[in-house]
Amino acid sequence: MFADRAKILIRSGKGGDGHMSFRRELYVPNGGPDGGDGGRGGDLIFQVDKGLNTLADFRHRRKYTAGDGEQGGKRRCHGKDGKDLVIMVPEGTVVKESRSGKVIADMSGDNQRQVVLKGGKGGLGNQHFATSTMQVPKYAQPGQPSMELEVNLELKVIADVGLIGFPNVGKSTLLSRVTNADPKIANYHFTTINPNLGVVDLEGGKGFVMADIPGLIEGASEGVGLGHEFLRHIERTKMMIHVVDAAGTEGRDPVEDIHKINAELKSYNPEIAERPQVIAANKIDLIYHEDEDPVERLKKRFEPQGIRVFPISGVSGQGIDKLLYYVSSRLAELDSPPVIFEQEYFPEEELMYEDLPYTVVKENDVYVVEGPKIEKMLGYTNLDSEKGFAFFQKFLKESGILDDLEKAGIQEGDTVKMYGLQFDYYK
Repeated sequence: MFADRAKILIRSGKGGDGHMSFRRELYVPNGGPDGGDGGRGGDLIFQVDKGLNTLADFRHRRKYTAGDGEQGGKRRCHGKDGKDLVIMVPEGTVVKESRSGKVIADMSGDNQRQVVLKGGKGGLGNQHFATSTMQVPKYAQPGQPSMELEVNLELKVIADVGLIGFPNVGKSTLLSRVTNADPKIANYHFTTINPNLGVVDLEGGKGFVMADIPGLIEGASEGVGLGHEFLRHIERTKMMIHVVDAAGTEGRDPVEDIHKINAELKSYNPEIAERPQVIAANKIDLIYHEDEDPVERLKKRFEPQGIRVFPISGVSGQGIDKLLYYVSSRLAELDSPPVIFEQEYFPEEELMYEDLPYTVVKENDVYVVEGPKIEKMLGYTNLDSEKGFAFFQKFLKESGILDDLEKAGIQEGDTVKMYGLQFDYYK
């Protein structure tokens, strides 16, 4: 099973509600408010685990939830904070909002840990709402609601150099010879399902990270076979080694193969197709043509375009050193930072203003307004401040709640209740 993509549901913790209570002690019959604050909800965090190289673990679990904050208590007791949830992912994982496809986090480079969804703040207890004119506040602030998102995880391999080419041209053999990687090698198509990474150490030269990108086929850019899954791994590479079977052991034409795969790259992402390439004409130990030398044919066709051709044998090791030292020198010239995908989706901003439902119901001469939209607004608003109260009034008007109350028949002086908040209605 190819495991470089997954879709999961993530949720931060809800903030604990503030508590409404009053001090009751012997000889203190009219004690003031002493409701404690709610605890903070847990954050939902993504963190890189360098020991992971696939997203296979996410096939068996779809929902990830941080802990909710506890409610505040009597005697000014603060509720316990919710537990953060840390989700471990392989380096190179890109987190995207599932509907828009926008990037939330790229777990690469310096970004080894990122808070993706913040837990809700705990609500204030009624001790905070006492004023000179309201000494017995019967309202405590609800905790901020949790944030919930469905996200796509995509693993895009981080490597300096990507090995590309049709299946069975010898990419895995080359990688196993020049690096510490141990890829599975066999004589059938799509042997390589997950990308394999290895470090190339060069004596007297600068090493680099090489990835064996799973074999491409014609139509890959349109999603044929495992096309899109394979192509996304090339997005981070600085340059590519295009491996071809120079001997044509499976009846393929190496020149046509190069044109076909470059066409797939251009169709998928033109910017990737413009990155530097070098051709590794592999399996020269199996060339028995008496007429035209296939390596010379490759050189005549591609070296005038600035694409060097190196005859090699992945089995015997012939010509591999020249190829690797050339690649190392080209990387030094490029000296470009790895591709990092910028954040495009900011959950806190997007989810704060989403359109949530609410209801207006008349119960025993009291107009009750409830729903996640109301709960969320109360969690973010301090009604004790002048600014917070002005925001509350604006919210009631612009959200259509005042219109719905009037449609329900409310009159001046009638009572409105929103969770723990109760007030008289006046225009």
